[in-house]
Formats: sequence, C-alpha cells, structure tokens
Amino acid sequence: MSSQRVILVTGASAGIGRSTSIHLSNIFPSDSHPEQLVLILVGRRQSELEATGKQLRPDTIVEVAAGDATNEEFVNALEKTIKEKYGRLDLIFNNAGVNYKSHGEFEDQDMSLFRQVLDINIMSAVLFTKLAFNIMKSQSPQGGRIINNGSISATAPRPNNTSYTISKHAITGLTRSTSLDGRKYNITCSQIDIGNASTDMASYVSAGSLQADGSIKKEPTMSVENVAKTVGFIAGLGKEVDILSLEIM
Repeated sequence: MSSQRVILVTGASAGIGRSTSIHLSNIFPSDSHPEQLVLILVGRRQSELEATGKQLRPDTIVEVAAGDATNEEFVNALEKTIKEKYGRLDLIFNNAGVNYKSHGEFEDQDMSLFRQVLDINIMSAVLFTKLAFNIMKSQSPQGGRIINNGSISATAPRPNNTSYTISKHAITGLTRSTSLDGRKYNITCSQIDIGNASTDMASYVSAGSLQADGSIKKEPTMSVENVAKTVGFIAGLGKEVDILSLEIM
C-alpha cells in the first residue's frame, strides 16, 4: 500500500474549495488513513492557490496546478504529472464552478455567458472524472472516491438562473453514471447538494435574492466550514461505503 494518500480539489483558490482543502489537511493523516496527505490544488489563479497552500498543515505535501479546468490539454498534462510523481489518486473533489447571475428573463440572457456556465460547471467535472478513472482503475489497490459539488438547484431552480440550474442537473447525471460505471473499478461517487453556504459566489443570497413570487428576500446562510466537514466525513469513509447524494443547507 502506498505511504501517501493523494487528494485533488478543483476550485481550490477560494470559497468551498479553499475551506475544504484546509479541513482535509487538518484531519488527515488519521487512524483510519495514516498515509501522508498529498493535496493537489487546482484553479485558475496561481497566487490564490498558493495562499490556500500556506494555510495547510506543514506536514501536508502541496501541489499547486494553476490552469483552465475546462481545457483538456491542461487536464491531460496534470493526469500525466500525477501518475509520474505520485502513482495514484485516492480522492477527487469536483468543486470548480461559476454562477453568473443573469439580468432579466430567460429569453434575454446572454448566451455567451450561458455557455460559459455550462462549460465550466459541467465539462470541468467531466474532464476531471475522466482523469480520476484513468488513474484509479490502474492503481494498486484499485479504486478511489469521487465527490461532486452539486446544488439545491439540482432539484429546485431559482428564478432567471437557467444556466446554473441546467448545469447542476447535469452533475446529478454525471454522479449517477459515475457511480454505476465505476463499480467495476471500485470507484465510488457522491454528490453534495449545497444550499446557501456563505461564500463570495453566493453573496447575493444574503444581500437579497429573487423569489418565485417575484419578491426580493434576504436568505439565511451557513458557514462554508459545514460543507468542508461534510466532504471530510465522506473522505473518511471506507471504500466499501458509498453515499450517492447528500443535501446540506
């Protein structure tokens, strides 16, 4: 068995990704996972990824990978680096995503921004799931865990937020397909549907959000650390256990 446990977090430069990376660094190694922790931090902003890395425990091995998570060449190059440098991948948290709040009705929305939301939220998760499969199925011991960042929007849309809603419904499809297709490789897949975590991306919620009846209301939020702890809980489970979906709000 490898003396290292390798975990990759996308969108690790801020918000949920940063908080989760810090929490994982604080809880691993553990009695059930005594291996030295390697955290691969993925995001667009090199400086912010390095800032995340500085907040991790000193005994955590940190790998910063700055680039476009929707770029297949970048993802393929990172896959090669992980194979050559570490020889395995135990867990991936597909967390990269955006929510460009649109102005006006669906028919007036900017389709270029619409496509960007779909590309970032869906294709980054697809490409990194493919990366995970390629490494996890060929390593020894075989298998690993994939955790996808979903949303309450995967089941309940917000007004005038069609692109984000579509993207999170797609993540549900990816999670279920991954859970099914990964069985033969001992790969599990979970989806965490998050509602109103206090991050910069969700700041509009506490400021005042459009409701289904047309009113604007401030909504309560929760500390992002609750999401990080949930990812940590799933990350600490044995390989024989799968949590297909979980809502936290």
